[in-house]
Amino acid sequence: MTGRERILRAIDHRPTDRIPVDFGGHRSSGISVQSYIKLREALGLPPSKLYIYDFIQQLVLIEDDVYERIPTDVVQLGQVYLGRPDYWQDWTLEDGTPCKIPAYINVVRRDDGDVVYGEDGEVICIKKKGCLYFEQTCFPYADSDDEAFDDILQKLNKIMWWKLGVPPAPAGYDEAGLARMREDAKELRSKTDKAIYAIFGGNLVEMSQFAFRIDNIMCEMALNPDRVHKFLDKLMEMHRANLKKFVDAVGDYVDIIGFGDDMGTQNGPQFSPDMYREFYQPRHKELWSAVRRYNPNLRTNLHCCGSIDRLLDDIIDAGIDSINPVQISCSGMEPEHLKEKFGSRMAFWGGGCASNVCMSGTKEEIEAHVKHNIDIFSKGSGFIFQHVHNILANVPPENILAMFDAVRGYGH
Repeated sequence: MTGRERILRAIDHRPTDRIPVDFGGHRSSGISVQSYIKLREALGLPPSKLYIYDFIQQLVLIEDDVYERIPTDVVQLGQVYLGRPDYWQDWTLEDGTPCKIPAYINVVRRDDGDVVYGEDGEVICIKKKGCLYFEQTCFPYADSDDEAFDDILQKLNKIMWWKLGVPPAPAGYDEAGLARMREDAKELRSKTDKAIYAIFGGNLVEMSQFAFRIDNIMCEMALNPDRVHKFLDKLMEMHRANLKKFVDAVGDYVDIIGFGDDMGTQNGPQFSPDMYREFYQPRHKELWSAVRRYNPNLRTNLHCCGSIDRLLDDIIDAGIDSINPVQISCSGMEPEHLKEKFGSRMAFWGGGCASNVCMSGTKEEIEAHVKHNIDIFSKGSGFIFQHVHNILANVPPENILAMFDAVRGYGH
């Protein structure tokens, strides 16, 4: 069975020959550059050029020599850019380690950290000295009373998560950009029998928070709902048009279309189920269901962090096929509860190993934890193994290897 077959059969709740595995298949199943350096050393592999494809989170594209030692079943569309040297520029980590970053990113190293400027010269994000990741500094509607949002695209370009995309960014939804995406997808399809994950995004909750700042948008939802609906309507105009173009461009060559919207905290949803149903669920349903209409061979995945069990019935009703990262350490996200209540209607893409266990557990603890989660989530299929979110900089390489060894040894 190929990786593509395993992933698709698991999403469809059909039997697989072993548990499908994701490592680096999208922006929330990858590894930070610091951990990747140590992992390669632990595997006895030579130093990498370190292709940091997700500049905000400082995630690297995983190279073939690592995948030979840690076999997986899914790759992201951006993986093809490992073979395109013109896409990259030289950069250095704060400690002086040389690496590669996308050539279109204009980053400047200052005394207080590394900053990226927007088109009008203001700082849109910063990685402060001594920190590992970039943080947003520009919230374009934070002090605005705009009710029309006619300049929404101009404002979104001030947001780091909109501006600093992953490969094939900066390719956009114009004719040239779509041709680039299609060529990338076609080339990757010819080179792999793994499932191909194409990140679309389509963020509604998160883009509202990035635009207004989270405290402001929460108040607006309660006190000025009409204004929030106007903003979301404008955002949906772009998402609708772009999704159709995206699926038309890459849909014949990829397998999963990835969406994203974090809606949970550690202890519960960020907002009530009623608020989700008012502002976001109808729009989510419109986007997610459109994928299968445009191309019935595609599956969908939603990245959504935190405690979201109180939203999952509505998320499932909105038509998503699978959810990631399944943050099992959060309230209400226990594997037994999730599988029993939702497992027949949704595939769980994640929840394989909690980040705190992988970070600080012993080899024996990691193995027992992984086996426990596999036993629960794999019943009746509908499970893709993945570390809960990205592997961060302070995770020991021996623990990463213990996690994947446990899957290979037990996940049949």
